[in-house]
Amino acid sequence: MTGKARKSAPHATPPHLTRERDEIFREATKRPVHLRGRFILLVFFGGTLGTAARLGLSLLFPTDGLPTTILAINLAGAFILGVLLESLIRTGQDIGMRRAVRLFIGTGFFGGFTTYSALAVDTVRLAESGEPGISVLYAAGSLVLGTLVAWLGIVCARKARQ
Repeated sequence: MTGKARKSAPHATPPHLTRERDEIFREATKRPVHLRGRFILLVFFGGTLGTAARLGLSLLFPTDGLPTTILAINLAGAFILGVLLESLIRTGQDIGMRRAVRLFIGTGFFGGFTTYSALAVDTVRLAESGEPGISVLYAAGSLVLGTLVAWLGIVCARKARQ
């Protein structure tokens, strides 16, 4: 070589990354997600379906005393949300179809399916029925187990992607 620095050829950006970069830019210039009708409707319809599924399971498996059906619903929802959100985040930016899936299934369906308001009501009912120890154990156990199964869902999704 003669003392001149050799120019390297410019690297072309793969088309799929260019489309994703363009979509990220377009998303950044739009109204916030929570103010867009399309996304509000996705959450609404997903939430409606999730709430209906929870009600159906509660009627199908009624419980006396300890509300195990609501506990199972909350734990299943926490696990599936862990799997879903970890899977979505590992596949790319929160745009396009990934965002629609997250809002419809994650925020909407599983937001309506899981129910921490019922957890609170059931905890109070247990306490008022003369079971304060069971009430505290139910509430704390639900939160701790919910956190653990959400983490387990994340771990499972991560392992599945490897």
